[in-house]
Amino acid sequence: MVLSKTGSSVKAKRLFLIHLTMLVIGIFSVDASAKRLTIEIEIKNHFFIPDKIEIPANTKIKLIVHNRDSSSEEFESYELNREKLIMGERKANIFIGPLAAGEYPFFGEFNQKTAQGWIIVK
Repeated sequence: MVLSKTGSSVKAKRLFLIHLTMLVIGIFSVDASAKRLTIEIEIKNHFFIPDKIEIPANTKIKLIVHNRDSSSEEFESYELNREKLIMGERKANIFIGPLAAGEYPFFGEFNQKTAQGWIIVK
């Protein structure tokens, strides 16, 4: 019987440590996401609206792109090293940064003449 009590005690300690670890990870996850800037843009009639976005340097951003068109579009930027297919009437999340000051162009792969935009980092 002593072995079973010791075994239960060890299991309880392990369970406590697992829960404590999960709590700490959850706290840090919330803190990290709270520092991320979220920006929303849309694709409408094959244009990015707005077509220019200003963000502070050295900041991570979550860019939410809403495709209001019925056709698909591909968000693409060589400078940002990002490429994301966005189905018609859907949205996509694109994580960017942190970035140095400068201008970073992006475009719609399927409508390159009209779907153009810039991220301006200051």
